[in-house]
Amino acid sequence: MLTVLIDYDSGNLHSAEKAFQRMSAEVGGGEVLVTSRPEDVARADRIVLPGDGAFPACRNALTRDRAALYEAIEEAAITKARPFMGICVGMQMLASVGREYVDTPGFDWIGGEIVKITPSDRSLKVPHMGWNDLVLSQAQVAHPVLDGIKTGDHAYFVHSYHFMVADLAHRLAHVDYGGEITAIVGRDTMIGTQFHPEKSQTTGLRMIANFLTWAP
Repeated sequence: MLTVLIDYDSGNLHSAEKAFQRMSAEVGGGEVLVTSRPEDVARADRIVLPGDGAFPACRNALTRDRAALYEAIEEAAITKARPFMGICVGMQMLASVGREYVDTPGFDWIGGEIVKITPSDRSLKVPHMGWNDLVLSQAQVAHPVLDGIKTGDHAYFVHSYHFMVADLAHRLAHVDYGGEITAIVGRDTMIGTQFHPEKSQTTGLRMIANFLTWAP
C-alpha cells in the first residue's frame, strides 16, 4: 500500500511526513511518500493534500503551475475513488470557491465557499489559532476515519478562513469560535480537516491511523 503526500511548495511537509510514517508503522499502513510526481500519484492507494498559506496561491501553485499533478490527483480521487485527505488549505480547496483576497474557483468536489471567520464575540481574535474542542455531527459519527474520535476531543487550528458547506451532511464536525466553524468535511471517499492532524496529538494521530487503514 502506498500513501502519497503531495508536495507543491505550499507548506512545510516535514511534520506531516513524520506523523504519517509513524502511524503507518504502527498500523501496517505501508509506504508513505512525499512527492510532486504525477506518476507516483497515479499508483498511490491513498492521497494526502496539505496546504499552508493563502487559498489563491495554493490553488494556482497546484492547478496552474502543476496541471499534470492536479490532473493525476483528480483522476485518483474522483475517477478511481482512492481515499483522499485534505489538510488545512488542502481541505479548503475542495470547495466550490474561495473568497480570500480575490474570488478563486476551488475543485468543487464538495459544494460550498471559503469565507473569512467573523466571530460574534469581538474579543475573539482572527486568525483562529490554538486548541479547540471538536463537535461531531450526530449523522456522521460512524465515519471510519472518525473511529475513536468523540465530541470534546481537541484539535489544533491556525486559520482565518473557513468552509461554509452547501450541504450540512458534508460537515462532519465543527468547533465553536464565536459561531460554528467547520472542522471536518467529507463525502464518499474523501475527507478534509481544517485543523492540522499532525499537530493535534492523540486526536490527530488517531485520525491519521484510521485514514491509513480506511478501505471504502
